[in-house]
Amino acid sequence: MYYLRDIERKIKQNIDNDYILLLLGARQVGKTTVIRKFYELLNDKNQCFFINLENPEYKALLNQHPENLFKIIGASVAKEKIFIFIDEIQYLDNPTNFLKFIYDEYKTKVKLIVTGSSAFYIDNKFKDSLSGRKKIFNLYTLNFGEFLEFKGEKQIYKILSGKKDLPLIYKQKFDLLFSEYITYGGYPRVVLEESFDEKKNILEAMSYDYIKKDIYESKISDEEKYFSLMKILAHQCGGLVNANELSSILGLSQPTIENYLYVMQKSFHIALVNPFYKNIRKEISKMKKVYFYDLGLRNQLIGNFQNIEFRSDKGEYLENIFFKEFLFKEKINSIKYWRTINQNEVDFIINEKHAFEIKFSEKLIKQSKYKLFKEKFPDIDLEFVTFNSLKEKYIYV
Repeated sequence: MYYLRDIERKIKQNIDNDYILLLLGARQVGKTTVIRKFYELLNDKNQCFFINLENPEYKALLNQHPENLFKIIGASVAKEKIFIFIDEIQYLDNPTNFLKFIYDEYKTKVKLIVTGSSAFYIDNKFKDSLSGRKKIFNLYTLNFGEFLEFKGEKQIYKILSGKKDLPLIYKQKFDLLFSEYITYGGYPRVVLEESFDEKKNILEAMSYDYIKKDIYESKISDEEKYFSLMKILAHQCGGLVNANELSSILGLSQPTIENYLYVMQKSFHIALVNPFYKNIRKEISKMKKVYFYDLGLRNQLIGNFQNIEFRSDKGEYLENIFFKEFLFKEKINSIKYWRTINQNEVDFIINEKHAFEIKFSEKLIKQSKYKLFKEKFPDIDLEFVTFNSLKEKYIYV
């Protein structure tokens, strides 16, 4: 059975233009499934070809020369545009040159739709930015609306997406579904598995097997230290990342720590959020805050799948939930945090217009602590978000 992903609407809007469409994301988030769906839809009325670059013969031919593409598909450029779908483009020795050549020579005749895992690998090889030639789409693990689609709960999805209040009859089911979503995350295989124990087993396998592939492809030599860093970060989500401190803890050089962090970001496992400041001397330095793209992976790394209400880390956990929901609405660079050297802090600043402080319950909110922020930034609205208000107002459907 096929489940609709939100990103398909954006891709569909760009099918008829000349841009190279590049779909990036972590392993196992569904990139191949998405482009295969487009291949099947377009293949009825268009000449379409699907190439998986895990095939060593295809890879070798394209590394020799980009025009070997036509040798692989057994077709020449015709009057009608052909659609070529390429999975795992990062396996080429020089994906930039390949994409640039095909675009520049055949942009009106060949439409390229390609995927790439381990985006850090693509970044390292993309010496040319392909500016003006590509459109990039990031595919994350499922948002809550997609989760409901995968769980067969279309009625709840329809009500929530219409921005209507959920009738009481659905309330208990909604609470159970949302608890499952934030506990086990949004990897499609995990969502479709009914057994909670098996969900944990899948996450455990993914957290080692697929992360090991990222480690291997990024040429990181110390696998154990890499996993140790991921676990440290999982325990401090929502906290500041101090590369110097992490260097001391793990016995690694600071450049090595920074390289590990880079790989984790480009593999779509962690996100580092920049500070927001107007006066750099009074507000905190350049340290960033860390969040995980998938909550199930984060819980696997720390070995805690408890319900949020019974967790000792519920505050930081809720922060990560909120970050994930805003990530579906905003670009990562538009999400920031504010903190001063005197420990005044606001969790999120969105687009420098809206501020959000995350507290698990209303009784934890102390308005007086935010007087300085309100005085310094009167044009930025400050809102307090609790667990209940997040469920009612901010989940992405």
